[in-house]
Amino acid sequence: MREIVTFDAYGTLVDFRLNAPTEELLRDRIAEVGVDTQEFLSTFNVMRFQAVLEDYRPYDEVLRSSMEKAMRRHGLRYQDSDGDAIVAQIPTFGPFPEVPDALRRLKSRYEIAIISNTQDHLIKKNIELIGVEFDHVITAEQARAYKPDRQTFEYAYKTMDIDPAQVVHVAQGWEYDIIPAGDLGLKRVVWINRNGLPGSPAYQYDELSDMTELPELLGC
Repeated sequence: MREIVTFDAYGTLVDFRLNAPTEELLRDRIAEVGVDTQEFLSTFNVMRFQAVLEDYRPYDEVLRSSMEKAMRRHGLRYQDSDGDAIVAQIPTFGPFPEVPDALRRLKSRYEIAIISNTQDHLIKKNIELIGVEFDHVITAEQARAYKPDRQTFEYAYKTMDIDPAQVVHVAQGWEYDIIPAGDLGLKRVVWINRNGLPGSPAYQYDELSDMTELPELLGC
C-alpha cells in the first residue's frame, strides 16, 4: 500500500524569514512614525492569514495587499516597490539545516510531497535550495484555494490519487494545517512546533521541535 508524507513548505521545510527583510525595508518609515516594529510585523502576519480566507488570488497579490493594509493601518507610506521587494524575497529562502537529511531518509520508505500556500514559480527555487526531489508538489495556485480551506487538501489527495488514510501530514502552521488536518481522516499528523507554541488536546498530533527526529518517528 502506498504511503505519502505531505509537508507544509514555508516555516516547516523552508526557513521563511519574512520579518527580517520587511523590517529592514521599512526601518526608516517605522522610525519616522514611531510604530512598534513587533506590533507592525504581527499585523502583517494577521493580514496575510485573513487574506487567504478570502476568494482565491495569486500569492504574490496576497503578499502585496497584506503589506499595504498593514502599513496603512499603522500610518506608513506604501509604495508598489515595497510589495515587489517582499515578493522577491520568497524564492531566496532555503531549508532549515536538518530538513534535507530528514527528507532523504524519509524517501527510503515513503513518497514525499509538498502542499503549500504559494505559486508554482515562487516555490520552484525554494525546492531547488532544499536539494531533494519531491514526488508531488501541490500549490494553492493549482488548487485555487489556500489552506486552511479543505479544498486545498482534497485537491492534493485527488491529484496524488491517494486516500487520506494513507497520508501523514507534517506542518508547523497551527491555523493553516494542524486544525484543518483534524477533520481530514489522515493516518497521522505531526506538528513541527519550532516556536514552542501551546497546543491543544482537542486535536490529535505528534509534536516535534524540528524535523531531526521525524524519520525515526515514522519508522525510517
